[in-house]
Amino acid sequence: MSLTQQMVDLCFREETDPGPPAAWTPLTDDDYVALTERLMEEIGDEPLWIFAYGSLIWKPGFDSVACQRATAYGWHRSFSLRIERGRGSPDQPGLMMMLSRGGRCDGVIYRVADHDKREQIEKALRRELSNKDSLTTFRFLPVRTEDGDTIPALTFWAGGDSPRIIRPLMPLEQVAPILARACGHRGSCAEYLYNTVVHLAEFGIRDRNLWRLQELVAKEVETMHGRETNQPAIVDTSPSNG
Repeated sequence: MSLTQQMVDLCFREETDPGPPAAWTPLTDDDYVALTERLMEEIGDEPLWIFAYGSLIWKPGFDSVACQRATAYGWHRSFSLRIERGRGSPDQPGLMMMLSRGGRCDGVIYRVADHDKREQIEKALRRELSNKDSLTTFRFLPVRTEDGDTIPALTFWAGGDSPRIIRPLMPLEQVAPILARACGHRGSCAEYLYNTVVHLAEFGIRDRNLWRLQELVAKEVETMHGRETNQPAIVDTSPSNG
């Protein structure tokens, strides 16, 4: 990889949480309960799998009992979701990943315990959805496992009509400068990209666009910070406590 942890660290800065935009209509507890019941009806007695293609891989926010690689055909990763909170700010908006139409997306599916579906669905909903503009962005997608089986998997931020979705898709050359500069109270967009690429690699997944994007972001960071990116890493040789 061209993008390193040292480069990612240079992209971090302290930011205060600006809070949700005034125009947002937040979801209520009753909304989450109703959405959970709807999804419970849709999945019925079938096993519940949740498809992860980005941060859900390395920070799911729900409990699972098994995982495996799977592919969603007809969709691909894109940095098309504008954010001004979390990993972006009103002064320096960032971009987060979602699934856009076309191509294929190799990711990971996590199985939820059959007795625990209702609680884990609500956990996932609360992690991924915070306001009513996101209600069209989640669905059960058919994904194909490595065994060749096609199963439905709950997927977040796949299409939809949220006003935060940028259309048409931005070229990677335009995405990279944004990711290299955007940071919010939860961290930077560069960190998000880095963690996603690293954790995909642990499952043997190398997304061509993300690999190219991390190279472009690394170049942006080098341009912005110059010699700081070339400093040797400091190795701690003190005894370890385990």
